[in-house]
Amino acid sequence: MNEAELEKRLELLRSEHRDLDAAIAALTEAGSSDQLQIARLKKRKLRLKDQISAIEDNLLPDIIA
Repeated sequence: MNEAELEKRLELLRSEHRDLDAAIAALTEAGSSDQLQIARLKKRKLRLKDQISAIEDNLLPDIIA
């Protein structure tokens, strides 16, 4: 993937991450008793965060001083 594709993918992942955050908050505030669904959403959110971090690391190379 080139840099532009990575940037686009990064933005899509960030958007999905924000959406999941909102969904988790809504379910929690509504007093949802479906803890399994909330746990699945949280796991998905963590996987997205890992993917976001990997892409950011790829876009921003380490500078060894």
